[in-house]
Amino acid sequence: MSTDTFGGAEDLGAVGDGTRAVRAGLPEPVKYEPTLPGPVFAAHFHLPGDPTGPYTYGRDENPTWTHLERAVGELEAPGEPGVETLVFASGMAAISAVLFSQLKSGDAVVVPADGYQALPLVHEQLRAYGIEVRTAPTGGDAQLSVLEGARLLWIETPSNPGLDVCDIRRLARAAHEAGALVAVDNTLATPLGQRPLELGADFSVASDTKGMTGHGDILLGHVSCLDPRLAADVRRWRKIVGAIPGPMEAWLAHRSLATLQLRIDRQCTTALALAEALSKRDEVTGLRYPGLPDDPSHAVAATQMKRFGPVVSFVLPDRDRAERFLGALRLVDDATSFGGVRSTAERRGRWGGDAVPEGFVRFSVGAEDLEDLIADVLRALDTAAATTAR
Repeated sequence: MSTDTFGGAEDLGAVGDGTRAVRAGLPEPVKYEPTLPGPVFAAHFHLPGDPTGPYTYGRDENPTWTHLERAVGELEAPGEPGVETLVFASGMAAISAVLFSQLKSGDAVVVPADGYQALPLVHEQLRAYGIEVRTAPTGGDAQLSVLEGARLLWIETPSNPGLDVCDIRRLARAAHEAGALVAVDNTLATPLGQRPLELGADFSVASDTKGMTGHGDILLGHVSCLDPRLAADVRRWRKIVGAIPGPMEAWLAHRSLATLQLRIDRQCTTALALAEALSKRDEVTGLRYPGLPDDPSHAVAATQMKRFGPVVSFVLPDRDRAERFLGALRLVDDATSFGGVRSTAERRGRWGGDAVPEGFVRFSVGAEDLEDLIADVLRALDTAAATTAR
């Protein structure tokens, strides 16, 4: 159990991740009022006199966002009253808000060469604005080699889909010494897996479409930071571009946070068991899961991650074998995204944006019974192998 002090609720004292996830962001109890107020649907608010106060116009603020932002902030930085979180319409909206609020023509940004598939599209836009984009792999802290003179270092760890890990503390320290800001895409780990702000990052960013909300039915993102000036920059960008979530999505996300610890613990336990089972299969190569003791990233991951996430990646002999495997699965959806309660898997090469073999499979473990899921995977591998033999 964690010994962090629950943000803003001193009567709870030191609480664990599950308690914090269940209670985060809830308002003070009021007789006859709901414990989690429903979504506020409003484009404008009553505003006589001077336009001051917390709620003026629906593109700027919304009470439903406020509850969710407080909840996410309490998970990102427990016990830090100064943490500020802003929610966005998607993970890419959150990523873009940090990049474009902090960078200008003539600046340089360092990004992972093996990051999320949509990042190359962002690179194109950054370059169009006169921003230098430098890339280096996640593994081995390789981004250190291209850091000099950069304005911003963008870290993605574990990387998606390759699951390499870098040392956030080391990179953040070096970046700050070089005068650069640090942003960490924490989508795969979630704040229950690692807390980038505690490890030295200036921004913790995530696509909450994935594990944070965990049901595959919401598009959402967030940015958390401890520096109020940086938060103001991101807030201004959100206001300018209007990349805001709907109140219903924000309310559903807050409701879903309550089960975050239950979901991620189940997923991580099963992911490790699945990785161990896959390690015994001759046709499986390139197996990666940071929780495996012999994984190349395990030593670094163990120093900064409390949980290793729900995603396992591996390579089958070729494209056809991978597609036969995916087609034979009964409990796993052939779908993109990850972190949901229903297991998903896909052949990442079909998108064309990741530097992976044709037989590369990204597998996101859900909340199914461990024995059932592993049995389904092993049976699907056998089916794919038997089809090949014929």
